[in-house]
Amino acid sequence: MIYRDFQDIKLSALGFGAMRLPVLDGDDSRIDEPAALRMVDTAMHSGINYYDTAWGYHGEHSELVMGKALSRYPRDSFYLATKFPGYDASNWGKVKEIFEAQLQKLNVEYFDFYLFHNVCEMNIDAYLDDEKYGIYSYLIEQKRSGRIKHLGFSCHGELPVLKRFLEAYGKDMEFCQLQLNYLDWTFQHGREKVELLREWNIPVWVMEPLRGGKLAALAPEYEQELKALRPDEEIPAWAFRFLQSIPGVTVILSGMSTQEQLEKNLSTFAEDRKLNEAEMNALMGIAQRMLSLGTVPCTACHYCVSHCPMGLDIPRLLSLYNEHAYTGGGFIAPMALSALPADKLPSACLQCRSCERVCPQQIKISKVLADFAEKLG
Repeated sequence: MIYRDFQDIKLSALGFGAMRLPVLDGDDSRIDEPAALRMVDTAMHSGINYYDTAWGYHGEHSELVMGKALSRYPRDSFYLATKFPGYDASNWGKVKEIFEAQLQKLNVEYFDFYLFHNVCEMNIDAYLDDEKYGIYSYLIEQKRSGRIKHLGFSCHGELPVLKRFLEAYGKDMEFCQLQLNYLDWTFQHGREKVELLREWNIPVWVMEPLRGGKLAALAPEYEQELKALRPDEEIPAWAFRFLQSIPGVTVILSGMSTQEQLEKNLSTFAEDRKLNEAEMNALMGIAQRMLSLGTVPCTACHYCVSHCPMGLDIPRLLSLYNEHAYTGGGFIAPMALSALPADKLPSACLQCRSCERVCPQQIKISKVLADFAEKLG
């Protein structure tokens, strides 16, 4: 197992993510407990020492199962992370109640790592309104009392949201968890987010390294290209090698659903095999080709914005359209759009096509926004 230094401790570079534990009959809320415990046993005996769960995972059952699994081991033999579920507005005023319940569910007296969960457009104002909700003050109090050893946050929001959060609380944040992989390095401005965190001296934890499984298997022509460079490297391993090559990345979380997935990941993390320049260029080229399928080629030149009578932020809407289209749905685009007023949504497009007359890429913007509005229902 590869280990990374974090302050005065060593963390396994592969973290055990408990969002995709094995389940019964395809029901996400029914965890296959014997299988999950067996996977934790394998992880512990193979050197994984970082375990990540959250309030909402598996219909609020993940913390219970992980608490049962880890309570069979000495408390100082693993590092446990969970999160305050600020993605749900009904939780904003319940930070103390939820924190105490999490300690009970996980059967511990303290958390090694605790996060503001999913800082994004729809909750940034609530997270920053400490007078009204007191989330920040309460968590800082728990850190001072020793019930939180290290405080951080996860972020699915766009770059401006990340900047706002850092400007408010960055001095107290010890780590940041990002959705990061070789697609989102450009697609979700991962490079810029990592660089911003580097400016704040905040190390990166990675979630979605395989983009929900999209990077576990590639089109035959892409696989051939990668096999020519590293014949012995499995395709999913390329996603992990990419992340091993990014300075500042400390823990790479993988949500593993089977014993086989776990064992393959353990094999990958038995050694550190960073990509060389040629390999990195090849991977970035493949990512660019993958992202060109089903997306629109907006370059964010903003010529369209000054010609829109509704004042829509068209480049941002097209970026969210690309995310939604490529992912086949998902929560990121709806989450970002939820923070916008009705007259700035894709549905507010008047179909006047003024924007199209000045688009250098000749994008049929009116059709794209209509399609986006329809996809969003």
